[in-house]
Amino acid sequence: MTYEWLIARRYIWSKRRHPFVGVISTISILGITVGVAALITVLAVMNGFDEELKSRIIGTRAHLVLEKDGVFDETEEVAERLAAIGGIAQMAPFIEGQALIQNQQWSSGVLVRGIDPPKEKNVSKFYDYLVDGTLSDVPGGVVIGSELKKRMGIKMGSQVGLVTQMKKKPAPFVVEGVFSSGMYEFDANLIFLNWESASALFDFKNSTRGLSIALKNPEDAKSVKGQIQDLLGFPYIVRTWMETNKTLFGALQLEKMVMFLILALIIFVACLNIAGSLTILVMDKTKDIGVLKALGAKPFSLMAIFAIDGFLIGGIGALTGCGVGIGLCALLKKYSFIDLPREIYYMDKLPVSMDPADTAWVIAVALALSFLSALYPAVMAARLDPVKALRYE
Repeated sequence: MTYEWLIARRYIWSKRRHPFVGVISTISILGITVGVAALITVLAVMNGFDEELKSRIIGTRAHLVLEKDGVFDETEEVAERLAAIGGIAQMAPFIEGQALIQNQQWSSGVLVRGIDPPKEKNVSKFYDYLVDGTLSDVPGGVVIGSELKKRMGIKMGSQVGLVTQMKKKPAPFVVEGVFSSGMYEFDANLIFLNWESASALFDFKNSTRGLSIALKNPEDAKSVKGQIQDLLGFPYIVRTWMETNKTLFGALQLEKMVMFLILALIIFVACLNIAGSLTILVMDKTKDIGVLKALGAKPFSLMAIFAIDGFLIGGIGALTGCGVGIGLCALLKKYSFIDLPREIYYMDKLPVSMDPADTAWVIAVALALSFLSALYPAVMAARLDPVKALRYE
């Protein structure tokens, strides 16, 4: 251990002529502890919401959607060509279009998706979201969202009519099932039909709207999209699950960044207290600084002593705050201290997901601010004239 570290460590715990210095240092440590703990907890909760949202979106939509500018009637041929790409796990055709759903009292615009039930199980979590009934292979059945069912007062087994641009007269369908994805947009505006029913409703005949593609790793969507686009070229269009919900994920990322900056201000204010306490400490240790300079201590060594003091104060606060934050996250994950209204959030407790990278960033920011706040007192100590420091001692 160098003498700079030894003296810096002694200065933190040694008695001072001004007891207020210790009070400010304690307040600084507590401030950094609170800031780091709050930041870690808030980021973990926001990560939890982000992952929950991604899970629900990916469950309803495929990782990649392949469409064509024009009639898409070569589904099998395209699927065979895409099978050579290693990141693709499964594929399933779909038909999609706008329609008007009607019952005896109400009507509402909906997005109709025609799926091949056996193949759809491999590309989405549609069957996991079913809360009542199912979608059979027999034409004439429809599965609606839970919010749409509630809004229009539709019951299981009820008959509804679907009107499209191709079919001006309402086509009758029987409600066979209800799904709940946890996303209001989907549960209120999306319905599922059997492939044959959707093909007849939109007059697709032997063609399709596109292919739903499931990947082995959803995070590889961007790279696999590039491979598909290079392989097929125009007029095929590929969209990832991230691009489909770009606005939503962009808003979440911006909110996370803003929350990070706002809560980092708590740490910044605590670091200002470190600057104040070290400034008073320099004044308190004027005699010691004069003696060290008289014995040949270099200005850089004196700067290092007080910079290390600031770093140690910040380190104690950051590590304590890290422990408190991790503890809070564990408690929130295990116990439901905060009850969320299920009808709004579709979950009854806060989702928590800690990211080691976020925790490392928070600690790094706390330590960096602590170190920077100690630079002014350190420079002040280095510039102290030993003659003036010892004149009245």
